[in-house]
Amino acid sequence: MKKIHLIRHAKSSWKEDALADIARPLNKRGIKACRFMAQHILDAGCSFDNVFCSPAVRAQLTIELINSCLEGLDITWHTEERLYTFDSDPVFAWCRTVDESVSELVIVGHNPALTDFCNVLTNGNLKNIPTCGYAQLTLKKKCRWRKLAEGSAELTEFLRPKKLMKNK
Repeated sequence: MKKIHLIRHAKSSWKEDALADIARPLNKRGIKACRFMAQHILDAGCSFDNVFCSPAVRAQLTIELINSCLEGLDITWHTEERLYTFDSDPVFAWCRTVDESVSELVIVGHNPALTDFCNVLTNGNLKNIPTCGYAQLTLKKKCRWRKLAEGSAELTEFLRPKKLMKNK
């Protein structure tokens, strides 16, 4: 069965007003969350195969930090311009172009696009995938990427950094 792993970028900095949105880095809380969440995301079953990331600095830094925290794992990712979006429609359109031989897909991106994408795909009602949050979606039997549509998947894992930190 096919899976989609969604990772929302970690908390970004708003210190420099002059920076374009795409150029905003992570703040201290975001860096800490990446380091904390890396192993939890791996343990939840994220394969880190076929990783595609928004070109935004905060998204790139999120996957870089996660990669640096997972010893013995060398994540390779591709920057996908179309994932720098806040709307789920381009995410759907992009996913429908994925080669059918791909069984697992990791997307590092932005809200509200990821939360909306997750909710439409699962007929769910998540209020928010938080910064550095993780959602794992399992596609229904024999669903093809090009046929991805409303209700095509179920939410099989959902990790929120704040909740995990509280339980630590």
